[in-house]
Amino acid sequence: MAKNATRTGQVMAAILDQIARRTLAPGDKLPSIRRAAASLKVSPSTVVEAYDRLVAEGVVHARPGSGFYVASGMASPAVNELQPRADRAIDPLWVSRQSLDAATQTLKPGCGWLPPDWMPGAILRRALRGLARADDALLANYGGTRGLLPLRQFLARRCASEGLDLSPDQVLLTSSGTQAIDLICRFLLRPGDTVLVDDPCYFNFQALLRAHQARIVSVPYTPAGPDMARFAEILTEHRPRLYITTCGLHNPTGATMSAPTVHKVLTLASAHGLVIVEDDIFAEFEPEPSPRLAAFDGLVNVIRIGSFSKTLSASVRCGYIATRPDWIEALVDLQVATQFGGASPLASQLVFDSLMDSSYRRHLAALRGRLSRARRDTQARLAALGFRTWVTPRGGFYLWCQLPDGRDAARLAQFALGEGVILAPGNVFSPAQQATDFMRFNVTQMDDPRVYAVLKAGLGAEGPRRLPPATDDPPLLS
Repeated sequence: MAKNATRTGQVMAAILDQIARRTLAPGDKLPSIRRAAASLKVSPSTVVEAYDRLVAEGVVHARPGSGFYVASGMASPAVNELQPRADRAIDPLWVSRQSLDAATQTLKPGCGWLPPDWMPGAILRRALRGLARADDALLANYGGTRGLLPLRQFLARRCASEGLDLSPDQVLLTSSGTQAIDLICRFLLRPGDTVLVDDPCYFNFQALLRAHQARIVSVPYTPAGPDMARFAEILTEHRPRLYITTCGLHNPTGATMSAPTVHKVLTLASAHGLVIVEDDIFAEFEPEPSPRLAAFDGLVNVIRIGSFSKTLSASVRCGYIATRPDWIEALVDLQVATQFGGASPLASQLVFDSLMDSSYRRHLAALRGRLSRARRDTQARLAALGFRTWVTPRGGFYLWCQLPDGRDAARLAQFALGEGVILAPGNVFSPAQQATDFMRFNVTQMDDPRVYAVLKAGLGAEGPRRLPPATDDPPLLS
């Protein structure tokens, strides 16, 4: 089944490639089914399926008794127009846009997710087969406003294991971790409100806050957490409404907030009426749990959010919010108002069934070991090029590294992009633009020797040199 679907996709890709290259123009007739099958060495039924899908997508249209033709309204973009813009300004959305829209052969050591072969594909497939036998109601109906109860119960039990006692009714499932933050911002912020973030911090925090017209103030981050002297000054000077942070395996630095820092942050937050949003998305990558703001606070001034995109699937979007009971009701109303209903019942059930799979824990244990080896290997190979790791993380897949000799990370990223490698330069993470010579590396995306060749060329004393481009073009119809 999967092989046939791949062949169908190859036929479609070949036709779309010819349209993009203007070999096939609007109104041109496609090769006959028999001719296309012989040219691409696939069965006629595969070609029929590919042509039917292209008709459904509006790319071609069928003329009974005549054949298939390129749709007259089908644009014929140049091949380079199909790729993300290389000249886009390097801002907090730069890495996301380049990584998400990149061609298949592009290397992505700057992206924020694991490669497909690091994810639990077999577990997901078993869960998908189970969903295929589900009741029609699960396949067709809207989701309940709070989300799948068994998954909320599971999350409540997981919180209880770290000393955070809460009811499943205090957990709201969302369509993603990003949507969880968006709902919280809609609930607690008004345009012009001040929000505190770490410097550096996850770049999408900045992008989302700007969309909400918030005023962003940043606090320098240290290997033990935020700089507490500056943290206290900011609370007095700017009176932020929210503080958004990642306590365990901080993004991008990989640092872990120490227990004394957690205590100091919560003490100051209580004194100043500061609400903290703790993103706990990397919790399962830790070898053992580290101190957490939500657990120490008991969800009084802390809201916990998370998702399953890093450990389970970025394609199956499902996140959650855990907070005090009186805030959940307002957040439920906001989710209904903005997307009608709760998180996708299908996605939630798929996540829950995968988490309940007996091999999921074994997968996580093996993954943590594999990540540990990848971090050591990547750190050593980067050190050989002159990169200095800011802190050695306890877990996860990020390394926050300083470039040698004060080199400019943005210029290196632009050079690398021209060589088919997407990097994450430091200033996309720094609201104060204080990370010019830093870069975040994803160790799971660093096993291709071309990455290190590009880094070496970009840093070379003789100046950047062009590398042979990688090609992965689909077969052309003849």
